[in-house]
Amino acid sequence: MTTHYDPAVHTPAEDDGGPPPEAPAPPGHHRPRRSRFGRLWRGRPEDPRWVRPAFLALLTATAVLYLYNLDASGWANSFYSAAVQAGSQSWKAFFFGSLDAGNAITVDKPPAALWPMALAVRIFGLSSWSILVPEVLMGVGTVAVVYAAVRRRFSPAAGLIAGAVLALTPVAALMFRFNNPDALLALLMSLACYLVVRALEDGRTKWLVWAGVAIGFAFLAKTLQAFLILPALALVYGVCAPVRLRKRLGQLALATAAIVVSGGWWVAVVELWPASSRPYVGGSQNNSFLELTFGYNGLGRLNGEETGSVGGGGGPGGGGGGQWGETGWDRMFNSEIGGQISWLLPAALILLVAGLLATRRAARTDAVRASFLVWGGSLLMTAAVFSYMAGIFHQYYTVALAPYLAAVVGMGAATLWERRERIWASLALAAAVTASAAWGYVLLDRTPDYLPWLRMPVLVGGLVAALGLVFAGRLGRRTALAAAGLGLVASLAAPTAYTLSTLREGHSGSIVTAGPSGASMRGGGPGGGGFPGGGNAPGQGQGQGGPGAGGFPGGGTAPGTGGNNQNGQMPNGQMPNGQMPNGQMPNGQAPNGQMPNGRSNQNGPTGEGGRTGGAGGGGMGGLLNGAEVGSEAKKLLEADADSYTWVAAAIGSQNAASYQLGTGEPVMAIGGFNGTDPSPTLAQFKKYVADGRIHYFIAGGGMGGGMGGDSGAASQITSWVEATFKEVTVGSATFYDLTSPTD
Repeated sequence: MTTHYDPAVHTPAEDDGGPPPEAPAPPGHHRPRRSRFGRLWRGRPEDPRWVRPAFLALLTATAVLYLYNLDASGWANSFYSAAVQAGSQSWKAFFFGSLDAGNAITVDKPPAALWPMALAVRIFGLSSWSILVPEVLMGVGTVAVVYAAVRRRFSPAAGLIAGAVLALTPVAALMFRFNNPDALLALLMSLACYLVVRALEDGRTKWLVWAGVAIGFAFLAKTLQAFLILPALALVYGVCAPVRLRKRLGQLALATAAIVVSGGWWVAVVELWPASSRPYVGGSQNNSFLELTFGYNGLGRLNGEETGSVGGGGGPGGGGGGQWGETGWDRMFNSEIGGQISWLLPAALILLVAGLLATRRAARTDAVRASFLVWGGSLLMTAAVFSYMAGIFHQYYTVALAPYLAAVVGMGAATLWERRERIWASLALAAAVTASAAWGYVLLDRTPDYLPWLRMPVLVGGLVAALGLVFAGRLGRRTALAAAGLGLVASLAAPTAYTLSTLREGHSGSIVTAGPSGASMRGGGPGGGGFPGGGNAPGQGQGQGGPGAGGFPGGGTAPGTGGNNQNGQMPNGQMPNGQMPNGQMPNGQAPNGQMPNGRSNQNGPTGEGGRTGGAGGGGMGGLLNGAEVGSEAKKLLEADADSYTWVAAAIGSQNAASYQLGTGEPVMAIGGFNGTDPSPTLAQFKKYVADGRIHYFIAGGGMGGGMGGDSGAASQITSWVEATFKEVTVGSATFYDLTSPTD
């Protein structure tokens, strides 16, 4: 079988990156020139007239959907919003990714994902929109890249299907409206795949080098996760590129150098910069970005041995259970992850196999098969790592799969549609639609109270469409197109419903999930989701939480909390480990005005919701989400703020971030995100106080005032402050005035 080659889909001129050649104009005839707007609207001369308008409509619809109700999330993850604020005030904080403009400590990631948001805030001022709109634009850009990659080798319809699948994936709709690093990571990894596909078409070195640059900058967004697809990309290029083996190896070496340079320049600066004049590297135990990269954010995520983490992960091999959920081959389909990403995953796997089968007799350098290998290999490699990683794993990580999955679906559907007259192709296409409809029914059935009427239409519509697709090669074109259209609607109806639910709600905190309440068993609770394991947080008794409600690692009740959740039984008994469904409080209530499943009903970007008072920390005492900053506390901290480097210090980054965003003034995060980083030490903190650089110490935060135990720096600082300085109570918050000793 030879691979179908359609000149309308691909021309040699496109390989050169230029426009396709046009026939010469007849003598005496001048070809009319189009305006720039005309060229933008019309697209390629050889395309049907509907192609470019449809593509622009896809991008416009994606932007409108993702911008809808955007400010409902307030500061989203206040941890990163505070760093964005700091970067908009201080170029040093911008460069290092500091949490505060005083440059005490950085976030626990490199800063590339913060840079676009910080620049937007510098231009437009600090607001929820200026922070989150850059994320929306990254989502629209990712849809455009996936469309362009699929459209090049297949058809405009295939590109539109891929773009629509990506835009309507629930976890994509969540993370392209959120300020975690994952939006930039997904964009850059999609761009890397596109550039590798370009390199595989003609063997040009420049495309492969640019792919290396994209991966290098992706490393500066989320460290080693950017390298998950490297083995697949390198292997596909090494085998399939249309140049000699020696040149292929040289090109791969140049691409590797591009990765090192584009990702390593910032690392080199940080490592060579004197530690005394730069912020502490958050998340590390030795003030080293390399340690952070290969430890807490690297191998620790795979084996569960993250120093300074709040808990380990699942056991090795299949089915291991742990604080971060079950590991194993079916992890992407389970009750925690399935509703986020897996709606079309069974179909994608079927279409990937079918696409490779269709091109099995093609030449080694066949670009169609290479496209399947690039996108399919990236999908399988990333899914495999996610399925078995034993360390920290959150549901929203799966947004990395969305572009690969969408591309495979678009390519596979187009390939089988072209071959629908062959019985194996029509059967494979029908199997993909059947799998999508059946799996959509199963996922919808996991939340039986959510749109109960939708399950049967999805299933029945998918089965009817699949029956029609079996005979697509023998039916008239209109009838076959109707069956295909019905199959597409049935496949996308359920994830679209989850996506619309995601768009209607605000999301805040460190752990957020897509879909309706109940869509993810580990996704609920205040401050952006329950704590891993889904049990009670410190300070809760009988499942009734005050500030800091959330889950405790392991799913049980934290020490001193006094028992299990009440009213948490499902019809057939309690959830595993005594969890409440989705981390909810009894009778569906959630503390601090926050909704279950990581939702937020905060009023405005400050997250105050019209309340006054002081700190009522979010999940885990301010570990998973920040505190509520009332007007009285804000007034106290803002008084004489210009006289101090930091108006206050607080345990844990989320707690500090809330006060910093509420006041607009730098707040030192003691111990970094978890409160476990040894920064500052007690001696350093005493010197800051003696030099008059910190005004107040905010009580609480972290895990009970510091997770490092009595010997931890956070606990030592807390004990010294409580014994040395006067206590000031404002509303429900407690401060210590570091300028007023008790003696």
